Amino acid sequence: MQNILALPKNNIVIKNSILDAFGIAFLYFIPTISHLFSFPVYIFEPMRIILILALVHSTKKNAYLLALTLPVFSFLTASHPVFVKALLITCEMSLNVWLFYLLSDKTSNLFLAGFGSIILSKTFYYIGKFLLIKFLLLNTGLVDTPLLIQFSLTVIFSLYILFIYGRKKEQ
Repeated sequence: MQNILALPKNNIVIKNSILDAFGIAFLYFIPTISHLFSFPVYIFEPMRIILILALVHSTKKNAYLLALTLPVFSFLTASHPVFVKALLITCEMSLNVWLFYLLSDKTSNLFLAGFGSIILSKTFYYIGKFLLIKFLLLNTGLVDTPLLIQFSLTVIFSLYILFIYGRKKEQ
């Protein structure tokens, strides 16, 4: 995977295609991996991992493509999450990409751009999820993954953006 991510910029189409295929395959097998190990892999936010990899190692257009398609692909292949939640996650992921590029243009602090974009998009997600539950369009609890795990992952993802994306921008 590291060799794929290190491809020169002139091979961006190949790099994007490989990253997309990896992301889709990874999502496709998450239910199997979860059942195999009797562990809910979703708590590690696999869609956001793929999105962060796209933000750092791909193009803006490809990051948007993944944000718009991964939740729907997951719904179509695994029937999880349910369709309404898949649409909400699509909006959240797209907002995450938009906010990241907006914040990274406004500040030189990539950690804050990553952290802020994730926190703000998660806030949107939880407000949307609350409303969907309130209007009986979604039958689930408000918080599925413990907030401490979500916060820890947000810090880890933001540090990854800071150190890897920041290093790429300096080159």
